[in-house]
Amino acid sequence: MTEQTASVVIPKKIAALVLAAGLSSRMSEFKPLLKFGAKTVLERVVEAFWHAGVEDVRVVVGHREHDLTPVLERRHIRWIKNERYQEGMLSSIKAGVASIEQDIDGFFVTPVDIPLVRTSTIAAIVDAFRESGKLICYPNFLGRRGHPPLISTQYRDEILQWDKPGGLKGFLQQKEVEAIDLTVQDERILLDMDTLEDYQRLLEIYKNAEIFPVQD
Repeated sequence: MTEQTASVVIPKKIAALVLAAGLSSRMSEFKPLLKFGAKTVLERVVEAFWHAGVEDVRVVVGHREHDLTPVLERRHIRWIKNERYQEGMLSSIKAGVASIEQDIDGFFVTPVDIPLVRTSTIAAIVDAFRESGKLICYPNFLGRRGHPPLISTQYRDEILQWDKPGGLKGFLQQKEVEAIDLTVQDERILLDMDTLEDYQRLLEIYKNAEIFPVQD
């Protein structure tokens, strides 16, 4: 009789990078510290990942870092300082990606101004990433890709070296063969806050959804 051993499936280690270093130049208020209920936008974004089982969440700071770090330290959230935040979002992405260790299998990237993505959506992206074997997984609502994409750490060094037009989106477009789209019933993957009008619109969505938890 041949001895058989059971295979053990080791869950992939997933991290999340929340980009909160920008100038909020199109809004008179500082986006990360705007409120949804009793919590800040930044806390809402981080907690969505936590509730989805992504415990390793890192926030990239730059502009007004001294206003953000007390919140981060109080909530025991890891943060990375982007000394070059004035160069734009790609510099913040690179600062965050540089912190990703080799034993991490994949990482989410999301701007802080997309605060209402459902926890169930994040969990579904992780499952699709694990099951598909692909290196990039995008949430897709009615044919439109949104945030947060989940990216394999295999691309870590290439992203750090990327200096061509288009930022991270330009880089990922070169990797379409290794990408998968996950259809989700969550319009919130597309809803960002560039202006105060956007913030007010998202506040209404948040208030109207309170009966059904925003992070369900």
